[in-house]
Amino acid sequence: MKRIWIDSFDISLKSAIRNFKSTIFLCAMLFALCDSVQAQQPAKVFRIGYLAGRGSSPPQEFVQALRKLGYEEGKNIAIEHRSADSKRERVPDLAAELVRLKIDIIVAEGTNATSAAKKTTSTIPIVMAESTDPVGTGLVASLARPGGNVTGLTSVGGELGGKHLELLKEIVLRLSRVVIPGPPVGSLAEDFFIKETEIPARALKVRLIRVPANSPENYENVFRVASKEKAQALLVRLPPYVRAAHRKQFVELVAKNRMPAIYGASNYVDAGGLISYGADRSIALERVAVYVDKILKGTKPADLPVEAPKDFDLVINLKAAKQIGLTIPPNILARADRVIK
Repeated sequence: MKRIWIDSFDISLKSAIRNFKSTIFLCAMLFALCDSVQAQQPAKVFRIGYLAGRGSSPPQEFVQALRKLGYEEGKNIAIEHRSADSKRERVPDLAAELVRLKIDIIVAEGTNATSAAKKTTSTIPIVMAESTDPVGTGLVASLARPGGNVTGLTSVGGELGGKHLELLKEIVLRLSRVVIPGPPVGSLAEDFFIKETEIPARALKVRLIRVPANSPENYENVFRVASKEKAQALLVRLPPYVRAAHRKQFVELVAKNRMPAIYGASNYVDAGGLISYGADRSIALERVAVYVDKILKGTKPADLPVEAPKDFDLVINLKAAKQIGLTIPPNILARADRVIK
């Protein structure tokens, strides 16, 4: 009787082991099948809307920064670029067009583009590639707690303008009149910049003369006004993302008219301009890509503080100085981050 019970127990144990092995095999097959199905599932493609005032494509610095973060066009992102071609009245329609495409996020260059995007949607996240005084213009509640669907990068206003005037005052004797070529009256960012820059201008006893130069057709008029007003220098407010041919056209006109000019972006100096002082745009665009990455991964714009630039570069072109017969003081050369000889 005892032997029969042991044999029965052995049979039951062997059967249980066989069943357990079968169960393990079945589970392994199911896991493999699941992995196979997941592998066949296409990765989500995020749609990024890029709204710009000028330019034919998104800046390469931005695209390359996204690539470093694991995003590549045609694989997991698609970029819908829209440019107003220097026609500000087109920006609201372009913003509405991007919203209709049901994109996942909007990157907006400048205050006007960001404002147009915010007026068009309150749900799609918006990252400012650059904006002057986003609090004062109502784009965000505060820099630390932006609230809503807008965040990103801001640029400094009167502080930067004051520094530009100080540099011009050091290199131009008896500076008293400065022409500011840039966006026309009514541009949110530019109106704020002029208002803030007037404070240091009064302290330096410099009169500011604003001249619209939002397209190459206006460039010649800048120098007609400068000649009429007997201006001694230019504080150039043309954006850094204008086409390379237009940058070259402008700096050539500056050299032809033998006028000292300071720019906010170093790519004008690389194109032949005299001097620039401003934040490194490539670093700013890398930060924009970081904001995009965080938002696509689930962070809300309201929880991402707005960033202001921390580092500013002084770039001087000695070739341009020689061309207009200007000597750059040694103390300014000593402070330069980069000198083109």
